[in-house]
Amino acid sequence: MDHWPTGRLLSTAARLVEHSWNEKLGAIGLTHAGVIAIEVLDVQGPMTQAQLAQYVRVQAQTMGKTLSRLEAHGHIVRVRSTSDRRSHVVSLTEQGKEAVAAAVEMERSVLASASIDPDLLRQELQAVVRELASQFANSPGEGALIENSPSTR
Repeated sequence: MDHWPTGRLLSTAARLVEHSWNEKLGAIGLTHAGVIAIEVLDVQGPMTQAQLAQYVRVQAQTMGKTLSRLEAHGHIVRVRSTSDRRSHVVSLTEQGKEAVAAAVEMERSVLASASIDPDLLRQELQAVVRELASQFANSPGEGALIENSPSTR
């Protein structure tokens, strides 16, 4: 690893953290993708499935699969929109709110085993994301997406 490029170290660390976190999340019926969706709903409130997919930058079909799993575990509810019968409004349930809090604690426990300061690591990663995202700020709302994302809290 001493000779690995920084990008390889970063992507390997990310995969290992995500794998470890997913193992813990499975106990409460969540995956990493599900946590992203419920964190957005926790911060932004109810929104349509299409809006949620756009917000987290995934295809609507991918979001549909994630939401089906979240709904099956009682984390979210989908209700047909009264203004547009073709769309569904997604809302977080009380169980979903509890799952958000549990997921945050599980994430902390994953990094707790490493001999690093998780708050310092978080600050450094935020700096990397902000700097690199600013290079791709050509698309409208990209900066706001990064700044208002629950992952940057």
